Amino acid sequence: MPGELARNWLEGPVNPNGKRNADVLKPYLNGIELTRRAQDTWIVDFGDQMPLPEASLFERPFEHLRQFVLPVRQVNKQKKARDLWWITWCPRPEFRAASAGLRRYIATARVAKHRMWVWLETPSLPDSQVVAIARDDDTTFGILHSKFHELWSLRLGTSLEDRPRYTPTTCFETFPFPEGLTPNIPAADYASDPRAVAIAKAASRLNELREAWLNPPDLVQRLPEVVPTAEQREAGAEKIYPDRILPIDQAAAKVLKDRTLTKLYNERPAWLDHAHKDLDAAVASAYGWVADLTDEQILERLFALNQERAAKQS
Repeated sequence: MPGELARNWLEGPVNPNGKRNADVLKPYLNGIELTRRAQDTWIVDFGDQMPLPEASLFERPFEHLRQFVLPVRQVNKQKKARDLWWITWCPRPEFRAASAGLRRYIATARVAKHRMWVWLETPSLPDSQVVAIARDDDTTFGILHSKFHELWSLRLGTSLEDRPRYTPTTCFETFPFPEGLTPNIPAADYASDPRAVAIAKAASRLNELREAWLNPPDLVQRLPEVVPTAEQREAGAEKIYPDRILPIDQAAAKVLKDRTLTKLYNERPAWLDHAHKDLDAAVASAYGWVADLTDEQILERLFALNQERAAKQS
């Protein structure tokens, strides 16, 4: 649904269950929005197992689903889709559990010309064309955005026409992260590791520079999406949703329309190239490798590391 409709419900009265619609309304992003610009799309989300009677207590969101979703689900060939028509199809309970408590997570468009990783803020939900990684540390973000992981994903991923497709089973699950910085280790456990600190610093800098180019402070205004209720403030809630990023005027809107990650990486200005090289050097150091390896040398070393770890697990 469009954001305007969602905000209308968010400003509505408390439901019969004493809860607000903010409990079940979330920003929703697809792969195109990650590579271009967000389109202010929202979704009604009753989680992965909310019973029908409980869901119906959120009056306006529920009635919207009954009007627009139920007719489609009733003719679906899969029994589960018909029986649980108010539940998001493929709600990914594993990701929900893994990302619970995180303020942000790492994401990339499943199919894209360039392998670009971004931060998405909770409670925003990704659709099926977004690969989401339930980590909120800059070190993991930096490793994924390094040329080491990019080369690995290009070699082991698939493609759609002329665009690479990122497949988590072959690209992420097989990738040999630097020893001691692997995703099965909580980020807090390596927070003081000099290698992790260096990668995090370079990754954070890259993200800051990109954000400044995508949303220059002289062209945008950031508005709070929803002001927490008195009860939520007492519970320590500062905000519910990510801030809205809006152009300051029509002239700014025209400029921002062309400020997309795809355009940025197509042009790859010097500052972006330098930021990536700094990140790549930090990741190379974490492996104990020199920074000027060729692409084939990188792949050879990554493959050898992959085989070495696989042998230890067998």
